[in-house]
Amino acid sequence: MKRLLVLCLLSCFAATAAHAAMVTKNLDYEVGGKKMQSVLVYDDAMKTPRPGLVMTPDWLGINADNIALAKQIAGKDYVLLVADVYGIDTRPKNAEEAGAATKNMYAHRDELRARINAALARLKAQVGKAPLDGQHWGAIGFCFGGATTLDLARSGADVAGVVSFHGNLAGDPAFKDQIKAKVLVLHGADDKFESPEQVAGFQQEMRDAGADWQFLSYGGAVHCFAIPSADGKVPGCKYDERTARRAFAQMREFFVDTFAAAVASRK
Repeated sequence: MKRLLVLCLLSCFAATAAHAAMVTKNLDYEVGGKKMQSVLVYDDAMKTPRPGLVMTPDWLGINADNIALAKQIAGKDYVLLVADVYGIDTRPKNAEEAGAATKNMYAHRDELRARINAALARLKAQVGKAPLDGQHWGAIGFCFGGATTLDLARSGADVAGVVSFHGNLAGDPAFKDQIKAKVLVLHGADDKFESPEQVAGFQQEMRDAGADWQFLSYGGAVHCFAIPSADGKVPGCKYDERTARRAFAQMREFFVDTFAAAVASRK
């Protein structure tokens, strides 16, 4: 009898473990007539409502590597939406295709801002369908995705905070900043993609906008330092495990502080 009970308990445990997994769910929608497909990621083993983050990947956009990175970041702490800002018909397979896709987006900055704001709206629409607390919203991005995330903040989006990992820093003078979110930029001190003049220009932009901003530089780190799949094929772009670990710890601390401040301000 005891043996049967043990077997039943083991069977139930195995069934529960099999059910608990990282969920990935495609969300289809349109922005300005363009079909988009972002991906929702969260751990369904945790039923506790949690903050929602929009993640814009690097210039390769939505692919297996960036979905894997999203799962690592989401963990048990966040519901994360991997944002599609290219459109469902554009999934770059190499640096050449990615370069063309980002060039198009930088040439149409208004469309980029519309698409990242639409992704945020899709994430917020998942309240009640995914374990979102409905109160805490943030955004993160990598490289081109960092630029997109900063543009989300510049657009005045209703998020508590945004984090750019080795992101492109230049804004668009055609738009007037309306920054409400706290801003954290995590930058490689040896990143050759952003000149000292561009760094200084971004910092002055934040001052002029009256933003609550932080800018952290990591010694020895270059572009792509937080992306595990960065393999050095693109010159000046390389993963750095130590810097990535420090940067993600800083990101989490930033959101703990930012979300706590947001709750306090509503009281």
